[in-house]
Amino acid sequence: MKKVCVITASTGKNLELANAIMEHLKKHNADASLLNIVNLHLPLYSTHTESLHKAEDLVSPFKHQLEADAFIIVAPEYNGGPPPVFSNFLSWVSRSTKNWRDTFNKKTCMIATASGGGGTNVLMILRMQLSFIGMTVIGRQIISTFSKPAPDEEVEKVVLELLEAIPGKQK
Repeated sequence: MKKVCVITASTGKNLELANAIMEHLKKHNADASLLNIVNLHLPLYSTHTESLHKAEDLVSPFKHQLEADAFIIVAPEYNGGPPPVFSNFLSWVSRSTKNWRDTFNKKTCMIATASGGGGTNVLMILRMQLSFIGMTVIGRQIISTFSKPAPDEEVEKVVLELLEAIPGKQK
């Protein structure tokens, strides 16, 4: 069974989209989990903050979810890029292992957004950033805006594409 972690960086429309994606994953018998990083309340990463908190300790409560075969990142666009909570999350996770790429390297990923302004900038930046840390980001993505929500059929197609792209496991 394919293990997929859906990471959402919002408690609003992006959480709604993440929950819709979860329904499609479960329909296809994926071992899916939802990780709302807003609710983690991670301290703002800096070298000073890291001297006060061990990254391994902060990440350990959700580490099992990070052992997924694939990830789906659902994030709103903030000022033309990813929300600060997502960058903060990546910083702590990358500091929680010996090699900063260990968690996400060679993992398949899909990106999605529910944004008032279109969300194309956040998806472009996420694609570059996630590729940089070693992920294989599939070509299709989900864009949902407040005036034009992503059609259910489109979410279904992109979820299937992600599941088919995960190497080494049968659907």
